[in-house]
Amino acid sequence: MESIVDSFTDLDTSQKVLYAVGGIVVSIVSVIGLRKLCFKEKKTKKDYPRDTVIHHQVGRSPYAPSMTPFAVKLETYLRMAKIPYQNVHGFQPSSKGKFTWIEYNGQAVADSTLCIEFLNKKLGVDLNRNLSPADRGVAQAMQVMAEEHLYWFLVLFRMQYDNDKSLMLNAFKIGKFTFWMFQRQVKKQIWSQGLGRHTEEEGTEMFKKDLQSLSDFIGTKKFLMGDQPCETDCAVFGQLSEFYWQFMGTGHKDILKDKYPNLAAYCERMKETFWPDWDQCITHGGTREATK
Repeated sequence: MESIVDSFTDLDTSQKVLYAVGGIVVSIVSVIGLRKLCFKEKKTKKDYPRDTVIHHQVGRSPYAPSMTPFAVKLETYLRMAKIPYQNVHGFQPSSKGKFTWIEYNGQAVADSTLCIEFLNKKLGVDLNRNLSPADRGVAQAMQVMAEEHLYWFLVLFRMQYDNDKSLMLNAFKIGKFTFWMFQRQVKKQIWSQGLGRHTEEEGTEMFKKDLQSLSDFIGTKKFLMGDQPCETDCAVFGQLSEFYWQFMGTGHKDILKDKYPNLAAYCERMKETFWPDWDQCITHGGTREATK
């Protein structure tokens, strides 16, 4: 840091001005770019139908219904619970600055897990009703592993290990500079979380251990906890859907199919059971508009 300060001190006045102006311009462009990507101006509040969940998400993606596993999780839950819902695609974040989120009869709820807890209480839904207390504990542990550990490997591979980035650029239809600024912020989060401090080789081995654990636990079962799907299946499927259908550019595009075939079969089973309209909910590699 001292060498940078010394170098700046040695510059003449005109050079210092140029550096200062350059820094201001970069800062302004960065703010504008990030605002455009994630914080579009809020539009006039719409009158949505009552007793219908309004699911706010960033929009459909190339090969799965969303680029974020939490949107896939929440929408799968709504389908599993047979709750009427309507998607609103856009970049308006929740009050917590996150995607995905819902509104229900004018009440906004942020964070996919809190959305599900809210709807469970509001509508009397219990997708885990057939589970024993011990099974509920196991299901919760599997969900935490999937969402609080495995998820960060998805972020690592997409934002740090993938040198191509074409999937992300095409999915969000943004320029490389805007994506670069967004990437910088995400890398800080990965570093703070801890997994971003490891080498790619170390991270890849940890990632495979998570997948192996899920594969071993599911085994030959139809769903996570047995023959009937439960709430945690929504979360696990949300995460695995990104690795199964949208993991290109990482060097591990077919890892589920090649190394963990029972997880690939699980993804296909969840898709068949809850997403019969899957082809209408994806953009087929950006070649067409999703119709749902």
